[in-house]
Amino acid sequence: MYDLNHWLIFLAAATALNLSPGPDSIYILSNTIAHGKRIGFAATSGIASGAMVHILAAAFGLSAVLATSALAFTLVKWVGAAYLCYLGIQMLLSRSNSLELGNQTPSKTMTPLSAYRQGIMVNILNPKVAIFFTAFLPQFIDIEFGYVTFQFLLLGLIVNLLGVAIELCYVLGADKMTLALRRHPRVGVWLDRLLGSILVALGIRLGLQDRT
Repeated sequence: MYDLNHWLIFLAAATALNLSPGPDSIYILSNTIAHGKRIGFAATSGIASGAMVHILAAAFGLSAVLATSALAFTLVKWVGAAYLCYLGIQMLLSRSNSLELGNQTPSKTMTPLSAYRQGIMVNILNPKVAIFFTAFLPQFIDIEFGYVTFQFLLLGLIVNLLGVAIELCYVLGADKMTLALRRHPRVGVWLDRLLGSILVALGIRLGLQDRT
């Protein structure tokens, strides 16, 4: 089906793309810093579940609608942009700081289920993810082998698992950093403002993007 060189190119490209910062990684980092690694793991699971929705949609041709329909793309894009801005504004207006909230066990402001649901929404409402899978995965499908849908699902699952592995590293790293920063509570206020501003900026950026 595939030779070693093909797999190496695919894995290298998938890893590089997963390392690129975006709404998913910022969402995971902000929740880990604010509420601890347990919530960070739940957020990662939500992001991965949302990615699977995109993979299934791309495998069965549904994502092509977003790639070809300006109206569908615009609607999903603006809903996603508004949702990111909403999450960012929540952080900006929070009266508590993230490092203090992270000391609460369990978190009184965020549950694993809430983080999981939000993670799904953050991913699903980003039409760029759908178009990414539609554009990226076909480059590595062997038409002569057949079973195109199966190949698509397999490659999409590998990309998603690589993303989960990278995001779990983000969670563990952010959790350790937060433990060290709790000695300086004022830093939490600035982290809230910084991460909230980044989420709002990503929402605005998503709203301004086109299908290219």
